[in-house]
Amino acid sequence: MGEPVTVTPAAADLIRSLRGQHGPLMFHQSGGCCDGSAPMCYPAGEFRTGGSDVLLASLAVDGVPEPVEFWMSKAQWELWQHTRLTVDVVPGRGSGFSLEAPEGVRFLIRSHLNR
Repeated sequence: MGEPVTVTPAAADLIRSLRGQHGPLMFHQSGGCCDGSAPMCYPAGEFRTGGSDVLLASLAVDGVPEPVEFWMSKAQWELWQHTRLTVDVVPGRGSGFSLEAPEGVRFLIRSHLNR
């Protein structure tokens, strides 16, 4: 089945750029509301995870010296556990809370059912 979370080359490029600007990074997959269920990128440790969150992956991105953790709420993972998630990037503004917002692009998740 492979890793539950991967990144596209475009997302890896943006992660490298954001790492250079902000230091170590992390993702938390949002469950919706104002950010529309988007993967939110933060400086590592800025988003406080807890017992209701699951660490899905420690992403190895070429050119980034440390893994980029990818978190999701347990309740949301129960619904998505049969999918593989791919972090991608597309033009357009996402949430103001995610680090890429000023760049004119936004991260998004592409999901594929595990077979």
